[in-house]
Amino acid sequence: MPIAKYLSVIIASTLKFVGGPLSGVALGLSWLETAIFTTIGMMVSVVVVIYAGAALQLLIQRYRSTPPKRFTKRTRLAIKIWKRAGLAGIAFLTPLLLTPIGGTILAISFRVKPGQIMLYMLVSAVFWAVVQSIVFYQIPGLKGVFG
Repeated sequence: MPIAKYLSVIIASTLKFVGGPLSGVALGLSWLETAIFTTIGMMVSVVVVIYAGAALQLLIQRYRSTPPKRFTKRTRLAIKIWKRAGLAGIAFLTPLLLTPIGGTILAISFRVKPGQIMLYMLVSAVFWAVVQSIVFYQIPGLKGVFG
């Protein structure tokens, strides 16, 4: 089993979701392997942020010299997404527009329970991993770009 290739896809998708499918294509994995390990990568981020997020937040607050701005373009967009679609909207957009880390932090900031966050993020990760993997594997010449 190509464990190093699988780990590469997992690591790539923990930071930026699209990195998983692109890595899978570049490494010559099947679309199914790519989708599975992209999903695992996103879920690693989700679990780490959920359970290490509180400690990280305290650490940031300790060293922050000024309080953060409450209303920025980013926070307004987050509130708009939350009001229109709730956790489902955040989870759906996480692989496309947000990062796995950013989407999870956003869900936590709205005080969603960890179990709910994990469930919604898992459904979204599986859906988008399959869709993106299939799409990237259908693009002619994409393997040649990486290989």
